Amino acid sequence: MSVSAGADHALVRSYMTEDVETVEPSATVGDVAQRVVESADHSGFPVTTDRYVEGFITASDLLLSDHDAPIESVMTTDILVAHPSMKVTDAARVILRSGIQRLPVVDDEGNLVGIISNADVIRSQIERATPEKVGKLRRTLEGIHDLDLREERREVPLADLVPTQGKVYADELEGRRYELERGLAEPLVVIDDGGTLLLADGHHRVLAADRLAVDEMEAYVIVIDEFVELGMLRTARKEGLTGIDDIEVVDYARHPLVETTQRLQE
Repeated sequence: MSVSAGADHALVRSYMTEDVETVEPSATVGDVAQRVVESADHSGFPVTTDRYVEGFITASDLLLSDHDAPIESVMTTDILVAHPSMKVTDAARVILRSGIQRLPVVDDEGNLVGIISNADVIRSQIERATPEKVGKLRRTLEGIHDLDLREERREVPLADLVPTQGKVYADELEGRRYELERGLAEPLVVIDDGGTLLLADGHHRVLAADRLAVDEMEAYVIVIDEFVELGMLRTARKEGLTGIDDIEVVDYARHPLVETTQRLQE
């Protein structure tokens, strides 16, 4: 994923919600079902005893269960959790690959300290193509090639882009698609090298947009009036990258869970 250094090192503790609604193992299916119905934001709850996480109960767990049955008899105990010091990028992979909506966050003793949702992950992972970032790239190119360049903000056709990155990751691609569908994605960073449009940042966004049948995207564009043989263009050519169809989507095996999850399941 092409993200800012700050986002890449963001920790779960910085994005989790600390005030978490929970239920006790002795609560009944009927009581919890009523809470789900009355809540606009919750389709499930961590099940805790004195903040120690015993399991998780979702609306689907409640279906066809006896109204008076205790939650401990129908809750899911084989659950996934995160640790406050876990990277948000790792939590994102667990959430995206498992299809869950909310991941309990526990300390070393298995006590609940927060919860991180897919919305929290999206908030942390939105790519920030800031003017400062673009300005730094422009100044770098000016210093290397002894040029005076300018910056523009405009729509660029995806079909005209030459990628400079040969691989993207399937789970992160889904994250970018989620952002695009909700209008959250930031502009691309493109270098207009004498009419050749080099995609410098935003490969996941571009592929996600292409899958959504988007033809153009907004971009910060660094303009080089006369063609210059940039190093990133030579690299792209060596790798056979001429268009976005040449980008490979890599689907890694299931991400290993954090040690906390393993301890909780022992």
